[in-house]
Amino acid sequence: MDKVRKMERVSALTKLIADRPRHLFSLSQFSELFGAAKSTICEDITTIKETMGHFGLGTIETVAGAAGGIRFIPAVSAKETDRLLNVLAQRLAEPDRIIPGGFLYMSDLLFTPHLMVKVGEIFMERLAHLSPDYILTVETKGIPLAFMTARAFDLPLITVRRGSKVTEGSAVSINYVTGSYKRIQTMSLPKRALPAGAKVLIIDDFMKAGGTARGMVDLAQEVGAKVCGIGVLVATAEPEPKLVEDYLALLILHDVHEHTKVTDIRPVLTSG
Repeated sequence: MDKVRKMERVSALTKLIADRPRHLFSLSQFSELFGAAKSTICEDITTIKETMGHFGLGTIETVAGAAGGIRFIPAVSAKETDRLLNVLAQRLAEPDRIIPGGFLYMSDLLFTPHLMVKVGEIFMERLAHLSPDYILTVETKGIPLAFMTARAFDLPLITVRRGSKVTEGSAVSINYVTGSYKRIQTMSLPKRALPAGAKVLIIDDFMKAGGTARGMVDLAQEVGAKVCGIGVLVATAEPEPKLVEDYLALLILHDVHEHTKVTDIRPVLTSG
């Protein structure tokens, strides 16, 4: 192939590593791709690292050793995090979002990719210390958010079903009681989905009393996995306490007035 110029290499390298955050790339892989020496690739990576750091977009980690390489860790600044959460709170407080029963219509936001990419990166940044092996969610509305969180972590996403599917083979099922309406429901997980001993991070879009999250915790334990953390986009202020502990919520829904069409929802800001 024709010799690739530095600007072209840097542009292509940035695209490749940013498309797959936290994935470990070997320098040999890039050296072969661009027909350049590893020392040259290292210089390109240094340029990208300095640029990313300057604009607060993330960092590049270097892993030493024969099996090492480099990985891109995206970053969302505290200022950008607070701005995004304020935007989401304002959007969710729109009067026409109120649904009978005190719920909010969220699907349009949950299925907007550029919003959920950023929310997924916020969850990754705040929960990376938990070192999960898998991201776990329940069908259906929370899937886009959980999927983008899995992308930010470079981890597989496991989806718990409300009922079992014969196409997924044998499954483990449990009955759980919803925290808000005290209804008995069923959720299931294919036996092959999670290996015993795996650490899972639960991500969901909404939590009221925590019954669904509690069910996922119990189901993960039933297959021998361990829940290391829980993240939700919106949690209600009441009831308190929830049926689960140690969860991270990015927005708190304090009140919904169906008659006046006023919603009190507040972001959990990094500054406060």
